[in-house]
Amino acid sequence: MLKLFNEHYYIDLNEIEKAVNLEVVPSSGGTSEQQIKYVKYEMIKMMMEVLMTEREEMDEMLGPKSSTTIPFKLSFNTLLNENIIKQY
Repeated sequence: MLKLFNEHYYIDLNEIEKAVNLEVVPSSGGTSEQQIKYVKYEMIKMMMEVLMTEREEMDEMLGPKSSTTIPFKLSFNTLLNENIIKQY
């Protein structure tokens, strides 16, 4: 397990499912359709991609730099606030 900000975190897949849960929407013809919350789905997807592709800059002489990017911080904090990322 890897440490991030001196803590262990994990992605709660059940929370992602709850966040983009299916909604039953009436459609023409008296039937109903199931739709996901598309905007929320795309935002969560984009923030997860930012977290999963973050690369720490390395200085050959000093080792890894400790600063993270603004998109990473914003994504991490948002997903943490939405309980999608949880402390282990």
